Amino acid sequence: MPELPEVEALKDFLTGHLVGHEIVRVLPVAISVLKTYDPPPTALEGREVVAVRRHGKFLDLATDGGPRLITHLARAGWLHWRDRLPDGPPKPGKGPLALRVALETGEGFDLTEAGTQKRLAVYVVHDPQEVPGIARLGPDPLADDFDEVRLAALLGDERRQLKGALRDQSLIAGVGNAYSDEILHAAKMSPFKLAASLTPEETTRLYTALRSTLTEAVERSRGVAAGRLKAEKKSGLRVHGRAGKPCPVCGDTIREVSFSDSSLQYCPTCQTGGKPLADRRMSRLLK
Repeated sequence: MPELPEVEALKDFLTGHLVGHEIVRVLPVAISVLKTYDPPPTALEGREVVAVRRHGKFLDLATDGGPRLITHLARAGWLHWRDRLPDGPPKPGKGPLALRVALETGEGFDLTEAGTQKRLAVYVVHDPQEVPGIARLGPDPLADDFDEVRLAALLGDERRQLKGALRDQSLIAGVGNAYSDEILHAAKMSPFKLAASLTPEETTRLYTALRSTLTEAVERSRGVAAGRLKAEKKSGLRVHGRAGKPCPVCGDTIREVSFSDSSLQYCPTCQTGGKPLADRRMSRLLK
């Protein structure tokens, strides 16, 4: 799933490719991708793109006096830039193409989604707050006013484990499964540690890891073409998706805990005092 760093990079990429250009066609291919119906996608046609913004994991294309095109790529969605779009409208079918946006230059982009879950979402709205997922977002962890005091206040009453708290978009916007693993590894904390149990020193460590991990990932992704962002993300991960491989910090074997629809990875030596977490239902909370 694209998370804050990848969506930030997509925002920068699209700013350079879309702003100042006119949308001449919006072609939904998979009707399920549209989560709004008024205004219709055709209301974007003939409008100039004036800005591209990010809200958590949401991309927001603003037009001159018209509606906005907002998308959430979800787990299996992606944006593919086309220097030259194919002639003729796309044919609906069972392929991954969900929506196409064409510019007056003949360029444009496709939104695609692999798999069968179909969680890719597109909204055409006048105000980002009309999108439920944006309206409930917590603060952006890279915002200038997101400091250690604010993080401590957010986690102070959280009786959940750190892994779940970091992934909660209503608590902190933009962090998902991969970067929560990376942040906790950098902070040397168990994913099962209770958020509300952090000491001031631990809060400082977590804040530093949160900001540095996301900032470094954004910097690695900056200037990378949209089509290469997935590979860039994977190349920068230290523990997530690396179960069975050596930890780049201490050399211990990276372990995994599986859930019904996801998994987490961690280093026992760096994060849990050398104790492996065999199963989340049986493991005790490690501190």
